[in-house]
Amino acid sequence: MSPEAHSAPRSLAEALRARDDASLAALLRSRPDLITPVPTDLTQLATRAGTRASVLRALERLDRFALQTAEALAVAPDPASYAVLLGLMAGDAGDSTVAGALPRALATLREQALVWGGDDRLRLVRTARELLAPSPQHPSPTGLGPTVQEATAGMSPGRIQEIVTAAGLPSTHDSVSAVTALSALFSHRKKMAKLLAGAPEAAREVLSRLVWGPPYGQVTADPAAHLRWLLDRGLLLPTAPGTVVLPREVALHLREGRAHRVPEPLPPAVAPAATHSPQVVDATAAGQAYTALATVEELLKDWDEGGPAVLRAGGLSVRDLKRTAVALDVSEPVAAFWTELAYAAGLIASDGEADERYAATPAYDDWLEQPPAERWARLAQAWLTATRTPGLVGGRDAKDRTLAALGPGLDRSAAPEIRHRVLSLLAGLPRGGAPDPESVLARLRWERPLRGARRDGGDNDLRTRLARWTLSEAELLGVTGRGALAAHGRALLGAPAAAEAAPAEPGPAEPAGPGDKLPVHHHRAPDRLLPLPAAEQAAAGAAAARLLAPLLPEPLDHVLLQADLTAVAPGPLRRPLADVLGVLADVESKGGATVYRFTPASVRRALDAGRTAADLHAFLTEHSRTPVPQPLAYLIDDVARRHGHLRVGAASAYVRCDDDALLNEILADRRAAALRLRRLAPTVLATQSDPAALLEGLRAMGYAPAAESAEGDVLITRAHAHRSPPRTAPEPVPDGPPPPDATLLTAAIRAIRAGDLAATAPRKPVGEPLTGGEPPRTSAADTLATMQAAVLTGDSVWIGYVNADGAASQRVIAPVRVEGGFVTAYDHTADEVRTYPLHRITGVAELADD
Repeated sequence: MSPEAHSAPRSLAEALRARDDASLAALLRSRPDLITPVPTDLTQLATRAGTRASVLRALERLDRFALQTAEALAVAPDPASYAVLLGLMAGDAGDSTVAGALPRALATLREQALVWGGDDRLRLVRTARELLAPSPQHPSPTGLGPTVQEATAGMSPGRIQEIVTAAGLPSTHDSVSAVTALSALFSHRKKMAKLLAGAPEAAREVLSRLVWGPPYGQVTADPAAHLRWLLDRGLLLPTAPGTVVLPREVALHLREGRAHRVPEPLPPAVAPAATHSPQVVDATAAGQAYTALATVEELLKDWDEGGPAVLRAGGLSVRDLKRTAVALDVSEPVAAFWTELAYAAGLIASDGEADERYAATPAYDDWLEQPPAERWARLAQAWLTATRTPGLVGGRDAKDRTLAALGPGLDRSAAPEIRHRVLSLLAGLPRGGAPDPESVLARLRWERPLRGARRDGGDNDLRTRLARWTLSEAELLGVTGRGALAAHGRALLGAPAAAEAAPAEPGPAEPAGPGDKLPVHHHRAPDRLLPLPAAEQAAAGAAAARLLAPLLPEPLDHVLLQADLTAVAPGPLRRPLADVLGVLADVESKGGATVYRFTPASVRRALDAGRTAADLHAFLTEHSRTPVPQPLAYLIDDVARRHGHLRVGAASAYVRCDDDALLNEILADRRAAALRLRRLAPTVLATQSDPAALLEGLRAMGYAPAAESAEGDVLITRAHAHRSPPRTAPEPVPDGPPPPDATLLTAAIRAIRAGDLAATAPRKPVGEPLTGGEPPRTSAADTLATMQAAVLTGDSVWIGYVNADGAASQRVIAPVRVEGGFVTAYDHTADEVRTYPLHRITGVAELADD
C-alpha cells in the first residue's frame, strides 16, 4: 500500500483532524451552527456537520456552480475521482470555463465540510448525497434517474439475463455480474454508439425526450415495437407497473457525459443599464434624502398628540394606514415603509396606556436636535440592518391573517443580507452606473439558488421580492439616485472597502487534476457580506453623513409673508423657526417651497401654547423678509382680543365670563343646544359635557375660550406633549447563529483540539482492561502513585473524572502538585490550570510514548 493511500482519511472526522487551524476557522465561520455549542472534539464536530439540518443550511448557502458540483458528485460513484467529476461537469468534449471554475467550487465544498477526501477519492457527505441523489420522490436537479444496478434491484435473474443477451453481451452465471456487464456497456462510448445505431428512429426520439429529465415515462401493457426494442435491451427499465425509467448510464451517454444541461460556472454580470454623472446621482439622492427626513418628521408631527390606536393583535389598522397615506400624500405601501422605518429607528412606539396608541418616543426629540445628515444616517442604518419587511404589509401570514404595519409577522431574517448584497452589487459598478434590475435578480439567484421559495426564481421567491423592495426603498431613502449608488450610500456600506466587498468574478483557470493541491479556505462566501459590526457601523454612518452634509440645502432663518394670509418658506427652515411656524400656521402645500396658511384656529393654537399677541407680532417681524401684511396683523389682534375671554373648567364642565351678556348670547344660540348649558350664576354656565367637548363646541361656534385649572389659572397646551415611555428600537431577528468573531473562533478551536487530544491520545494499559474507549479505572493507591510519578517526570496522563453533578468525562492533564487529597494540574482539554479532588478521579493511565 502506498504512503498516500495509507494516509488518506477514512472519515470526515479524520479529514477534519488533518486540517490546520486556519482551515477549521474557515469552516466554523461559514457554518456557525457547528459551534453552537462548541463541540467537545473533532469527532463530534464531524457528526454535527453531517446532520440533516446543518447540511441543509450549508447547501442553501452555496452558489449555483458549487451546488451543481455537489449535485454531480451525488450522481457519481462513491468515492469519485477528480477526473470523473470533471467529466460530469465539462462533458466528453470538455469546457475550459467549467474546468477553470471547478477547483474553486470544489474548494468551497471542502471548506464547508460537504466534501472530503483526496482528488482520487472525493466523497460527498452522506446526508448531502441523500438530499441530492435522484429518487422517485425527490427528482435530481440534474434530471438523471437511478443507475442500472438500482433500477434492476427487484428484477428477476431470468429477465436480467434476457436483457444482457438482447444487448449483445454473453450470458453470465449470476445477476451481479450481468448487471455489472450491462453497466459497463452503457458507460462505454463506442459500444454504446454501436448499439444505438441499430435503434429504430422512434426509439431514439423516445430517448431524446427523457434524456434531460424527468427520466420516467409511461408504457402500456402491450408496448409498441420501438418501446419493446428499448425495453428488451435495458435502455428503458421498468420501475412499477406501467412506468419505465431511463438508466443513468444511458442518459449520460446521450448527454455526452454531462450531468447538467447548462453548467453555470460564472455568475451573471451586473452591467449598468444607464450611466449618469456621479454629481447628478449624488445631488438626486441628496434631494431624496432631504425629502425622506421631511416625510418622517411630518409623520411623527402628525402623531405628536397621540397617534392611531394599536390593534388588539398589534399594529396599525387598515383605516389608520390609509389615513397616514393621505396625510403624507403617498401610496399605502410607501406609507407602510415610512412608518416601519421610523419604528426600526426607535422613533415611534406604543405608549403602553390602557387605551394603547402609537406615539413618538423621547429618542425622537434627541433625533430632531441632530444635524440633518446625521439624522439621515441613523434612518439609513436602521433600514439596512432591520429584519422587518414593509413590503409584506397587506399580505397574508401562514394562518391567512392580514399582515399589518407595525404588527407581528413582518420579520424576515434574510432581509439585511439581501439589502447589503444588492447595494454591494451596485457598488461594484462604475460610479454613476444604474443596473438593470433583472440582472441584479439573476445574480442573486445564481449566488443562492436554494434560498428562495421557488427554484425558477419567480416573483414568489422571497429573495427576489426582497431585492426588488431594496432597490425601490433605497431610492425612496436617498441611498441611490436615478438607480445608481450615491457616494454617501457607498460610504454607508463601509467605504472605501465597500467596492472591494463584492467577491471577484471567478475567471478562467487551468483545470486541476488528480494530486493537485486545492485551496480549502481562500473562498469567501457572499452570505458573510452582512451589515457591519456596531463599531464599524458607527464609523460608516459618520462617513456617510460627512459626504451627504454638503449636498443638503442650508436651513433658512426667514419666510416671505404675503397679503393673502400665507407665508412662503423658499427652502428648509431652521428648527426653532419651523417649530413655531408649525404651531402658528397650517401647511397648505409642499414642494421646492412650503406654503403656510394663517387661520383663526392656527393663531388660537399659538395663543393656547402660551404665546401672546405681542410675541407673535415680534416673531413675524423678525423672521419675515417682507413687511407683515395688515390682514395678518388684524387676524392676530382679533383672535387675541377674544382669546381667554371665556374660561372653561371642570364641573363636569363650566363656563365663566365677566360679561354676562356674552353668556346670554351663548345660551340663546341654537348651536349650543347640544351642550345643554344652564346658568349657575350671572357669570357661570355649567354642563354635563366634559371640558374638552365644551371647548370644542364653543370653538365651533366661533368663540375663543381658554381652559383653566382648578386654581383658576389658564392652562397652556403645548405642542409635542405626548410621548411614549423610553423604548429601544426593535432587535433584528437573526438568520441562524451569528458569525463568530476572531476571539470566539480561537477559543473554540483550542477547546476542540484539546478535547480531541483527550479522546484520541494513545494510552498505556493500566489497571482494568479498557473497552469501547471508556475512561480508565484504577484503585485509589494506583491513582495516587501514578499522579506522584507524573509530577516528578513532568509527563501528561489520561484520567477519568466525575464532577459534583455526577457527569463523567475524560481529560489529558499534566500534574504539577499532589497534596491534601487534591491534584493541581494543567488541563490540556480546558487549556488552563485546575485542581481536582483525588476521590473524584475514577482512574488514570499514562499516555503511550508515541
